[in-house]
Amino acid sequence: TLTAMPRRLTVLAAKAALIAGLVLVAGAVAVLASVLAGRLILPGHGFTLAHGYRQMSLAHGPVLRAAGGSILYLALIALLSLGVATAVRESAVAIGLVLGLLYLFPVVTSVIGNQHWQRHLEQIGPMTAGLYVQATVNLRQLPLTHWQGLGVLALWAAGALITGALIFRFRDA
Repeated sequence: TLTAMPRRLTVLAAKAALIAGLVLVAGAVAVLASVLAGRLILPGHGFTLAHGYRQMSLAHGPVLRAAGGSILYLALIALLSLGVATAVRESAVAIGLVLGLLYLFPVVTSVIGNQHWQRHLEQIGPMTAGLYVQATVNLRQLPLTHWQGLGVLALWAAGALITGALIFRFRDA
């Protein structure tokens, strides 16, 4: 790759655009299929208007936000992963680091007994903060709003991409 295109940042930007585009398309298909499955399956399990549940529909604002936010969440996780993988150059290490980063905050949060620290870790953890965009109930209990949580994940992804770009730019091929 670097022989054909020696500009490393251009290569990384192209990879980021390609990965983000592919994940956005695949995520949209998966999320729309999930909404359709929920619309078909949930009424048969008692989630009906008679029991106080609306029929799942993208026309309902919270469902549309959760669906669209889920697609963005997947793309941001892909970009975070690309940044980490670019920095470490080793697939297995990159996978371990990304999974460790994503699951570290929820695990530590479940162990810590202090409510203040739990809330703070939930606010800064890339996975937990990013998943707030999927919430449709008990919204006032969330430590961040939907879009703030997705913003936290975007900052993690940007940080990983910038770190990966700097390392990629200055190291030997």
